[in-house]
Amino acid sequence: MRMLRYTDEQFAAECSALRARASLPTQESEQAVRTIIDEVRSGGDAALRRLTRRFDGHENLTVDPAEIRAARKRVDAEVCKSLQLAYERIERFHRRQKINSWITAESGGEILGQLVRPLERVGIYVPGGKALYPSSVLMNAIPAKVAGVSEIVMVSPAGSDGLHPLVLAAADLCGISRIFQIGGAQAVAALAYGTESVPRVDKITGPGNIYVALAKKLVYGDVDIDMIAGPSEILIIADGSGDPAWAAADLLSQAEHDEMASSVLITPDEQFAARVFDELQARLAMLPRQTIARTSIDRHGAIIIVPDLAQAVSLANDMAPEHLELFVERPWDLVTQIRHAGAVFLGHHTPEPLGDYLAGPNHVLPTAGSARFYSALSVDDFIKKISLLSFTPAALDALGGDAVRLAACESLDAHAGSVAVRLDRT
Repeated sequence: MRMLRYTDEQFAAECSALRARASLPTQESEQAVRTIIDEVRSGGDAALRRLTRRFDGHENLTVDPAEIRAARKRVDAEVCKSLQLAYERIERFHRRQKINSWITAESGGEILGQLVRPLERVGIYVPGGKALYPSSVLMNAIPAKVAGVSEIVMVSPAGSDGLHPLVLAAADLCGISRIFQIGGAQAVAALAYGTESVPRVDKITGPGNIYVALAKKLVYGDVDIDMIAGPSEILIIADGSGDPAWAAADLLSQAEHDEMASSVLITPDEQFAARVFDELQARLAMLPRQTIARTSIDRHGAIIIVPDLAQAVSLANDMAPEHLELFVERPWDLVTQIRHAGAVFLGHHTPEPLGDYLAGPNHVLPTAGSARFYSALSVDDFIKKISLLSFTPAALDALGGDAVRLAACESLDAHAGSVAVRLDRT
C-alpha cells in the first residue's frame, strides 16, 4: 500500500493514477459487448441459451417460482431474521423519499401541476461471481416497490446448481416471482430488448462487472439505466482519534470486493497512519479473500499524509468517493464541507458495511468520481413526472402575446400561430 505525502513532488500524478484505475475499456471489449447485444437482440432465447452455456456452463434460463417461494425454508432462521430486519429498515428509509403529485391554481385562470407515476416494469441486475449479494436484491427491489412499480424482473448469473437460496430468499422477501439466471452483457440486452422469455423493461438498475457496465451504457436510450457503476471504493478521513484497527478493518471491507476496488486513508497524523498500515497488514494475513484484498490494496490503495483536516476534506471532494468515512472526533463539524460523495459515514462507530446491509440508505452508489453529478439509487429512480397545464381564455389572453413574441424570435411561425389563432377571436 503506497504512502503519499501532500508535499511530494509526484503527489498530483499519484492521485491522478488513483482516480484513473477504472479507466475506459478498450475498443475490443466494447466491440465484444456490442456483438453480444446484437446477438441477443436478433436471436432471442436461442442466443441467450448459447451465451449462458458459454459463460456460465448451463442453459436453463428461468427459475421456477415454486423454488423462489421455498427458498426461505432452506436458509438459516437467524439469517432470515437479519434479512427481514434489513428489509424493514431499508423500506422505512425509502418511504421517506416518496413525493406526491401536486396541482396549484394560480390567480388569473391558470392551473399547473405535476403527476408522479411509477415505471411499469424494471429489471434489476444482481451480481454473481466473486461473492453472494442478497443485499443487492433488497437495495434494488425495495425502492422500486415503494415507488409502486408494477413488475420487477430479476436477472443474476448462476452456475450449474442454480442461484443460491439466500439470493432467492431475498427475492421472495421482496415479492419478486420472475427471475432469470442469466448474467453479463447478454442479460442486459435481454432486459433492454426482450426475448421470447425475458420481458422488455423500462429501466435496468444494479451493479455488475465491466461488461455489464458497458452493456448498460450501450443500451441506454432504448431503456433507462441507473448509472454506470465501477469498482467499489472507500475513502477515510481520520484525525488520529479512534482505534487504528477499526480504520484498517474499514479499508479492507472494500478491498475484499475485487482486485479493482480502491481503499484510501487521508490523515494529518503520521503516527496514526503508520499504525493503520501495520494493522492492515496483520488483518490482511487473516482474510479468507486475502489474495483479492491484497491485490486491491497494493494496486489501488493509498495512505495520504496531509497538513490538516481542511486539506483532507478538499482532497476528498476532488476524489468524490463512493463511500466517505469521517473517522474523526467531531464529524458533524466536517459534514457541511462535504460537496461530493455517494454516502457519508460519520464517526468511529459508523463503519461502511452498516450501509451495505441494513442502515437504511441505498448501497447502490456512484463511483469513479461520478458522485459529482450522480446520487444514490432512490425511489426517484423508479418514477416519472408528468407536467399538467390548464389555461382559461383570460389566462391565455394575459400571456399569449408574450408567447407569440418569443416564438417569433425563434422564427417558429407555426408555434406563434398556434397561440395567435386563439387570441384573435373576432
